[in-house]
Amino acid sequence: MSTHEVGNQAPPRVDVDEYGADAALVEGVTRHDAGWAHERLHATGHLVGSAAFQADAVAANRREPVLHTHDRYGNRIDEVEYDASYHRVLRTALADGAHTAAFADPRPGAAVARAATFMLYAHVEPGHACPVSMTHAAFPVVAQHPELAREWAPRLLSRHYEPALAPGKTSAIFGMAMTEKQGGSDVRAGTTRAVPQGEGRYALTGHKWFCSAPMSDAFLVLAQAPGGLSCFLVPRIRDDGSRNALRIMRLKDKLGNRANASSEVEYEGALGHLVGEEGRGVRTIIDMVTRTRLDSVLGSAAGMRHATVEAAWHVRHRAAFGRTLIDQPAMTAVIADLQLETEAATATALRLARAYDADADDEERAFRRLATAVAKYWICKRGPGHAVEALECLGGNGYTEDFPLALRYREQPVMAIWEGSGNVIALDVLRALTRDTASFEAFDAEVSRAVGADPRLDAHLEHTRRLLREVAIDPQPDARARELVSALALGLQASLLVRFAPGAVADGFTATRLAADAGAGALYGALPRGVDAAAIASRA
Repeated sequence: MSTHEVGNQAPPRVDVDEYGADAALVEGVTRHDAGWAHERLHATGHLVGSAAFQADAVAANRREPVLHTHDRYGNRIDEVEYDASYHRVLRTALADGAHTAAFADPRPGAAVARAATFMLYAHVEPGHACPVSMTHAAFPVVAQHPELAREWAPRLLSRHYEPALAPGKTSAIFGMAMTEKQGGSDVRAGTTRAVPQGEGRYALTGHKWFCSAPMSDAFLVLAQAPGGLSCFLVPRIRDDGSRNALRIMRLKDKLGNRANASSEVEYEGALGHLVGEEGRGVRTIIDMVTRTRLDSVLGSAAGMRHATVEAAWHVRHRAAFGRTLIDQPAMTAVIADLQLETEAATATALRLARAYDADADDEERAFRRLATAVAKYWICKRGPGHAVEALECLGGNGYTEDFPLALRYREQPVMAIWEGSGNVIALDVLRALTRDTASFEAFDAEVSRAVGADPRLDAHLEHTRRLLREVAIDPQPDARARELVSALALGLQASLLVRFAPGAVADGFTATRLAADAGAGALYGALPRGVDAAAIASRA
């Protein structure tokens, strides 16, 4: 520079092992029987932490998908063009098994290892995680139906990625389309019609208001059959090699998630294969929805880790008023509080993933039925506020697109909206508590394993049980749904940290989230005396 020298700027945070640097993630993988995956996860950590991978992540979000409805001759093609960087990111994630590795090799801890892999990739580039998640979530639905599984299961388990829509592919990624203009979350209000054609084939006519990853090889779609709302597998390529009549009308202009195309689609007699029974569409697709909710939790936790570590990196390299920022107590407290949120989200996400392993017993399955919705509500809602606090640590730099936290701030809200926004999830929890007593018993048994270890947690669990009894007899229980779900979530997070996290982390969390004078909605960085902020921040 001709006028000054550039100094006091944090260097780029590149060429690091993102797995090895994340103590909470490594500890959780070990704790939940996936230590056998350490070597591979370290390799993944080095890959996603490389300058080249990070450059692809940036490019994929800046060179956004483009819709081509027709080719130059006027033929309808309905294709979305992605930048080559996006294909490289997605190809690498699939090759690493971020989608279906837990189904391909279902040993104890397999779902945890897959969750950690998914989180590492989503930490750096979150947009591609959408088709990865939907492919993961579609597998158990397809696998339950032998005729469809014969064709599609090997393709879903494949670690190859072939982006072109072409016949004869040996791999596949899946999407999902449920919501319509007039219905939104009320999927039973859908008007898309499915007319039987014989042998389990139907012709679908109608629309979907949201269809993510429209270049997927197939979609699970809800439509009204003669027997009621039903689930269908709708391929992009028909058996004869022709394009199915799925019309991409336009791409959504979204706040975030820019690397991933989301679209509005119409079906003009599109071929669909019935999945399950007519009239049981929601029941059929619910397993996919549940697993995408799990991945929303994983994605939010990964986003928190990304935001925290970028903030911590900056304040360790930036000085002001004669001291490095991290050495100033006010900043130490902020980084520590951001790390507490990240630790709680990571511990919850990995505990939840373990409940999805193939060896899960009845109690584990009951636990995950309730815990998935509880965690999805709380952790995904905490993401946006966490991101903006981390962004603020970078000052003006954080508000520019040259630094990574502007993208993260725009990205986090989608996790709270996707697969059920706040009220939808909270009401799902109320229904589960009413209809499925086993799920609460399993959940309560899990959180109660920490009883006696921290009086603040003990008091919180008693408060939650009392609140549950009050809500059960409340003439308007919906009005207190969010209060109850928040209490359940905090109890689960605190229980896990009290049992497994270092003492400073566990104490810091209960002191700031559960103590009588603490508020879960308080701003970050307001730590009470006695919390070891330096020890907590050292894990960021």
